[in-house]
Amino acid sequence: MGVIREVDQCAPSKDVLDHVTQVLREGGVLVMPTDSVYGIGCVATTDNPAHGRIFAIKHRDRAQTLPWLIADPQDLQTYGDGVPAWMTRLAEELWPGALTLVVGASAAVPAEYRAADGTIALRVPDSNLVRSLARMVGPLATTSANTHGEAAATSGANVEPRIVAEADLTLDAGPAPLAVASTIVGASESGPCVLREGAIPAERIMAIARGGAR
Repeated sequence: MGVIREVDQCAPSKDVLDHVTQVLREGGVLVMPTDSVYGIGCVATTDNPAHGRIFAIKHRDRAQTLPWLIADPQDLQTYGDGVPAWMTRLAEELWPGALTLVVGASAAVPAEYRAADGTIALRVPDSNLVRSLARMVGPLATTSANTHGEAAATSGANVEPRIVAEADLTLDAGPAPLAVASTIVGASESGPCVLREGAIPAERIMAIARGGAR
């Protein structure tokens, strides 16, 4: 049975952060709250065995890559390559928040975490817990904490027991503030493309990308 620990997502204690970073640095799989839904993830390092375990726990095809949760908006320039100006505007306006940006991966992204087209999905969540962890151990390769095809968990209480049992540590912060998945935006030849409309409306995305009203 995996370990469950309660946590304050807005103000995590040093004791919790120390415990979680130890689990992550030892190659552990973590179930964690975010501002949108609960996620399951690991440190995005080369040859981390936890990376493969996440796919096994979720019953998910390895052909589908995992988004990264990163610490700060400026990290977009570190892990993204050829970031268009409109995407930088979105990050400056909507990060931290429920926005995932799909961008060309820089040399700082190991090959095993890149999609087949050479992209990486990045998000700065509005979670002091997750952002603190990303500063301490690096980006977290993360996806929703549910069996592939099932509904995403929106509170610690409704994370599937099987997933809790197979992960190394589950952090329970109660209900996720938004309880809605992030909006995913990618780049097309003509500019921004909303790949999934989630917590942030597509209209707001397009307005900010065009440099108009927020």
